[in-house]
Amino acid sequence: MKRPTIADIARRAGVSKGAVSYALNGQPGVSEATRQRIIAIAQEIGFNPNSAARALSGATANAVGLALCRPARILGIEPFFMELISGVEAELSARSYALTLQVVADQEAEIAVYRRWWGERRVDGVFVCDLRVDDRRVPVLEELQLPAVVIGGPGHTGSLASVWADDAAALVETMEYLFALGHRRIARVGGLPGLLHTEIRRQAFVDAGQRLGLEQSVTVPSDYTGEEGARATRRFLSSSGRPTAIIYDNDVMAIAGLAVAQEMGLAVPGDLSIVAWDDSALCQLTHPPLTALGRDIPAYGAHAARQLLAAIEGKPIGAYQDETAHLTPRGSTAAPRPV
Repeated sequence: MKRPTIADIARRAGVSKGAVSYALNGQPGVSEATRQRIIAIAQEIGFNPNSAARALSGATANAVGLALCRPARILGIEPFFMELISGVEAELSARSYALTLQVVADQEAEIAVYRRWWGERRVDGVFVCDLRVDDRRVPVLEELQLPAVVIGGPGHTGSLASVWADDAAALVETMEYLFALGHRRIARVGGLPGLLHTEIRRQAFVDAGQRLGLEQSVTVPSDYTGEEGARATRRFLSSSGRPTAIIYDNDVMAIAGLAVAQEMGLAVPGDLSIVAWDDSALCQLTHPPLTALGRDIPAYGAHAARQLLAAIEGKPIGAYQDETAHLTPRGSTAAPRPV
């Protein structure tokens, strides 16, 4: 799909290109009703007169975009995105590219951002995070023909390139490790419901629990915050037949869970084993240090950036499987105490 022009607006509004120019530049020569109709059409198709000269010249923006549908306060405390962005930035800066980051309220707002960036030629390509099953952003980006790399998968990315890791294999490794220690009641505090990687981890958790014949394997969704991680932990530990091990979908929730266990007088790992996902430096600063699933997240971001830059250059790219997160046992896991 070509970028919108004054001619496109004129054709849709049923006026001349001169009338469109008058309307967009606030000059006399058109009625106020016509002016408002022309402005509405321009906004609808993503045309911005301030970007017209650059669009006509074919110049590139030398920037890529990342729109995140997460509260800004969460981005400030969650190590994963900071490490991911550091890897992206390292690769982009070496090529004199900038990263445009925007926090959005929902997927509709994110799609609107893509259309605006495309219409104004603000970016040459975009990263897509937090992939969902049947994600509505994918067909929009395909329609716009805006170079894009999905950070996530596998699958559900249409014709878009992707960088992904095998979360199911990592989850199964963790379950088997806890089972080998003697745990038969294992719980999981998951991430945001509806995200593809949340669903992949949930299904792997359920399947592994059934295959291992666990007495209990319960999972609940959360929002990656310490507050929700603590709330879910209290519910688990206050229930009858409480779990002897809990797996958390990020390290912030795991640290909050550790604090709750200690607040309730439970010893970690004697009474409760804890495993965190995303092995940031925080995991080694707690007491005891947390057993965690981790990989080189800055490298993950760098791989995504290289894929996107290749797509911008018109090179053929597809799905790139990054390393699987590996389990690092530390002081927060041990065999459960005999009952």
